[in-house]
Amino acid sequence: MNESSGVLERVFQLTQHRTTLRRELVAGITTFAAMAYILAVNPGILGQTGMDRGALITATALASALMTAVMALATNYPIALAPGMGLNAFFTFGLCLGNKIPWQAALGLVFYSGCIFLILTLTGVRKKLIEAIPHEMKLAITCGIGLFIAFIGLKGGGIIVASPPTFVSLGNLHQPGPLLVLGGIVLTAILVWRKIPGAIILVIAAITVLGLFLKTTGADGKSIPITVPPEAFLAAPASLAPTFLKLDLGYFWAHWAECLPLLLALLFVDLFDNMGTLIGVCQRAGLLDKDGNLPKLGRALTADATAAMVGSTLGTSTVTSYIESAAGVEAGGRTGLTALTTAGCFLLALFLTPLITIIPAAATAPALVIVGVFMMQSVAELDLKDFSKAVPAVVTMLAMPLTFSIAEGIALGFVVYVLFALGTNRAREVKPLAWVLGALFLAHLIWR
Repeated sequence: MNESSGVLERVFQLTQHRTTLRRELVAGITTFAAMAYILAVNPGILGQTGMDRGALITATALASALMTAVMALATNYPIALAPGMGLNAFFTFGLCLGNKIPWQAALGLVFYSGCIFLILTLTGVRKKLIEAIPHEMKLAITCGIGLFIAFIGLKGGGIIVASPPTFVSLGNLHQPGPLLVLGGIVLTAILVWRKIPGAIILVIAAITVLGLFLKTTGADGKSIPITVPPEAFLAAPASLAPTFLKLDLGYFWAHWAECLPLLLALLFVDLFDNMGTLIGVCQRAGLLDKDGNLPKLGRALTADATAAMVGSTLGTSTVTSYIESAAGVEAGGRTGLTALTTAGCFLLALFLTPLITIIPAAATAPALVIVGVFMMQSVAELDLKDFSKAVPAVVTMLAMPLTFSIAEGIALGFVVYVLFALGTNRAREVKPLAWVLGALFLAHLIWR
């Protein structure tokens, strides 16, 4: 065993975890292939707030690389991190476009949510908060976000369009853009079903290339290419200056009544997403102890909380653990070396900014729909035959896409949950902290 192998063995304990250097490297590349779509999708979503897209690509790649490396070294788990899907949609459509909050102030809310997450983790309050939320509401939030993300994909891809008589309607399928999106959804679904590694990023690349040869009608009625050819294939990373340390920490204190429910929504989504991802991926990797608990859970959650704060300083929405890490686990990854390899891939991606910049909305829309489907699969765990569980869950799931807001969906669902329990003599089943949250959300809905 050479010196470098000895260092890797001491740090990552490869033999103890019954894995090898080659297997960990392959697993790390597999994880990156499964989640590389975020490099195109995240800037596309956050860019609608007015943020610089080049800086967003750099912030996405850098935050993912840095915090994935931190997770790897802090826990030795094969967990990769990146700006979370759903959280980036909430940032853009819930905070900035929906509530007219400047993107700098929205970054400040992300920073504060990370701070609160860290405090809850270190003090142990996190456990009480999780226990206060009924299981069906946690599942409903995940499913609702899935519906919301899929709806954004269909809307952005032109398959769903605005219609004054019916609010929404089917788009113009005579245009090549929506047809590409529809074909991309089907193709991505087929590749995922066949377990093709990197299915989502492969379809994004294919549609981007096809878009070079197809044209669509622009807002001015002129014919324009779906994909604009790149000026170069490789380049130095785009400057981070437009977003670095641009977060506004004072906005919250000047508008706390408006921002508090939004901050709680950010916190809830991050909290549930993290717990579900960590337990799910680590269970598949065989890292849970004999009692079903996750060793180093505190370290993992601390790394996640820190990720939100660090991401906001770089200029991106909440950075969180990624369920796509399961792809690396399926490829044999068992240690932090898998995650460290993924982090290295994100650093290399910084030099592909010219190619990432030209990716059109038609290419990222299928990815959003498929990610939404993944999240919606949690509906199978919901006991909808129990009417008392079905009512708040369905209201939560429907409200998110229909109000175009994750926060409003959580608020409506939670208020229905506590009031329904009160009206059916089940008030004792509601935790004291849940009553407090219900009151806060009700106040938000009435006086927003």
